Amino acid sequence: MQIEQTEVMIPTPDGQMPAWLYTHAEGKRQPAVILLMEAFGLTSHIRDVAARIAQEGYVVLAPDLYYRELPNNKFGYDEVEQARAMMFRLDFGKPMEEDIRAALVYVKSRADVYRDKVGVTGFCLGGGLTFFTACYLSPGIAAAAPFYGMVLDEWIVAMENITVPVYLFFGGTDPFIPSDRVKQIESRFQELGKEYTLKVYPDADHGFFCNERSEYNPLAAEDAWRELTQFFDKHLRES
Repeated sequence: MQIEQTEVMIPTPDGQMPAWLYTHAEGKRQPAVILLMEAFGLTSHIRDVAARIAQEGYVVLAPDLYYRELPNNKFGYDEVEQARAMMFRLDFGKPMEEDIRAALVYVKSRADVYRDKVGVTGFCLGGGLTFFTACYLSPGIAAAAPFYGMVLDEWIVAMENITVPVYLFFGGTDPFIPSDRVKQIESRFQELGKEYTLKVYPDADHGFFCNERSEYNPLAAEDAWRELTQFFDKHLRES
């Protein structure tokens, strides 16, 4: 399947946000996936994952959420402190909600996208923001699949607003997300009666999906990919 990759600019209240767009050469209508980046920025790895999702039959948009700090806003996987510092400069309130909403508005405006079939996924920072999207922008999406995302206390409160199925992936040895937090998230889903699946890979670390990181766990990554694609097929394709 021939995939075309183009850089697009998405208008936000704070300026133009670059994003990578992956579409199918034949231009027929598809469901869409918004892919939210890691703390290291909109790296080549995230772009590779975007292309991989597109090969499954989706229009994929990967926005640069660090656009306010261009041009030096991408980091190597050995630059953890620099990446974390930039991540913590983000405003996880209204500005983030506006950025993700702008990405949703853009993708739904496309003639090659089914407006009511948009999913969201992401890794690390993007995993947390996928969870954030499910909490604050549920009416605009059809499914959410966060990978090892840190979840803020106020987001756990806001889980009452989730109206879409969520599939959460965690590593059992992740130093950033303790098992007590994962249990708290799961208990909250159960208490609220929300539709969710939560999978913990016991031997996997934070970043287990990324083959460019030392924490890469090929068995967990392969299983998670299969689960992710089946999840999106179910909720973005089946009527």
